[in-house]
Amino acid sequence: MAVNDVVDRAKIYIYDTTLRDGAQGEGISLSLEDKLKIAAKLDYLGVDYLEGGWPGSNPKDMEFYKRVRSLGLRHSRVVAFGSTRRPLTQAESDYNLVCLVQSGAPCGCLVGKAWDYHVETALGTTLEENLAMIADSVHFLKAHGLEVIFDAEHFFDGFIRNRDYALATLKAAAQAGADWIVLCDTNGGALPHQVKDIVEQVGGTLGPEVRLGIHTHNDGELAVANALAAVAAGARQVQGTINGYGERCGNACLASVIPNLELKLGYACLPPGNLTRLTDVSRYVGEIANVVPHNSQPFVGRSAFAHKGGVHVSGILKDATTYEHVDPRAVGNERRVLISELSGAANLRYKLKELGVDLELGDAVRAVVDEIKRLEYEGFQFEGADASLELLVRKTLGHYAPAFKLESFKVLVEKHADRDMISEAVIKLRVKDHVVHTAAEGNGPVNALDNALRKALEDIYPVLKRMRLTDYKVRVLDEKDGTGAKVRVLIESQDGASSWSTVGVSENIIEASWQALVDSMDYALLREERGALPSDQAKAAP
Repeated sequence: MAVNDVVDRAKIYIYDTTLRDGAQGEGISLSLEDKLKIAAKLDYLGVDYLEGGWPGSNPKDMEFYKRVRSLGLRHSRVVAFGSTRRPLTQAESDYNLVCLVQSGAPCGCLVGKAWDYHVETALGTTLEENLAMIADSVHFLKAHGLEVIFDAEHFFDGFIRNRDYALATLKAAAQAGADWIVLCDTNGGALPHQVKDIVEQVGGTLGPEVRLGIHTHNDGELAVANALAAVAAGARQVQGTINGYGERCGNACLASVIPNLELKLGYACLPPGNLTRLTDVSRYVGEIANVVPHNSQPFVGRSAFAHKGGVHVSGILKDATTYEHVDPRAVGNERRVLISELSGAANLRYKLKELGVDLELGDAVRAVVDEIKRLEYEGFQFEGADASLELLVRKTLGHYAPAFKLESFKVLVEKHADRDMISEAVIKLRVKDHVVHTAAEGNGPVNALDNALRKALEDIYPVLKRMRLTDYKVRVLDEKDGTGAKVRVLIESQDGASSWSTVGVSENIIEASWQALVDSMDYALLREERGALPSDQAKAAP
């Protein structure tokens, strides 16, 4: 976008600050390589502005601006962040401003104080000097050919307490040539009706030629709502972060802001067709930032379009709009049907179809549903264990012949004061017409059981050699029972073409693990028997 372009009123410009404001969130630490990877992904999504960091604050951020040029970004305009000059100094000698220019970014974002209390208390200077700081800093960047965005820090708090001065800070930036004036709810305490009213007043005071933006924080869990309220009042730039990362309670989540603006309000935020990339980008950024995703995150979360209640599933089978506010495909997500004690026959039929399982349930559907409910009462959960669910259905319908049966197993754990702990599993299985008796050691009792089971079966069923366990989770179900509590074990396995999950439940963690292990291998053998399903291959595709 050229600096002097007239804003298309159907367009909302998306300003991403994941790499700067988002990285200030607790537990988030991005390396230089992390930042470059995320920058490339944000450009792939199609955000308009990509803020890379504060070049005057640390060498890593300055190096980012050098390296980002080699990415060949096709859509996003790189922004360098900084603050207005220090009190009683010259802009041209201010280190942060000089670094901002030296970064080579075509756009600079300056944060300045808009709350008189902050000017006098935090900065320790006069109200008049703060206005000069804003004007001088904007002039300096414009003189070096940068597009300039002025972030009016604490604007809403300042406006409520001293309207005239808060507006004076905006006028100082606008008159100095700022291309955007962004109103910041820095403390995150504003309410949507306040934001809408204040943005309207600002627009009426500054005039239509001044382009307004909004920057909100989530301390009142209203960052997205406040951003939308600002747009309704005339703001045409929205600043935020992917997944809402940021200081304290986070920033406005662009993964919610963007689809609400595009799908609900009819604005254009991303290049045509790019909205379908949103879920992929959200999960990618979470993976690089090493942040566990919130399954219930709107639009892009794994549970955003997951249906559990029987009435709900019955409704979406007739018309998805009965229980979905948007089509999950619009944001690159997918519909999921969960099986639980709240399920009905519709859930089960939908789920089996989703899994590619061609089984006629007929009159037995109630028996299967009842068995699922009984097991879930015992602590089983099939939402994340599709392989165990299919095996359960086959067992209940009589479409299951076990490849092996347990005769017995024994797990020995030995610890000496001066040596590491040793685990050994001794196992006896009946496979076809003979008994296999073997033993194996492992890093722990579960690993020893896994090794012994493989040792007993791999020569008979070579397909198991391709299979390996990739994840193992344990959850305590009844915390009040302490070490005697029932536990649920979830195991994920894969064979290079696909992955599947199985579950086991018991008061004994070894028994729960055994149940999940056996299901995992049974499912691998079932896949081999019928051949890899097309749906399996599709799930395995990157």
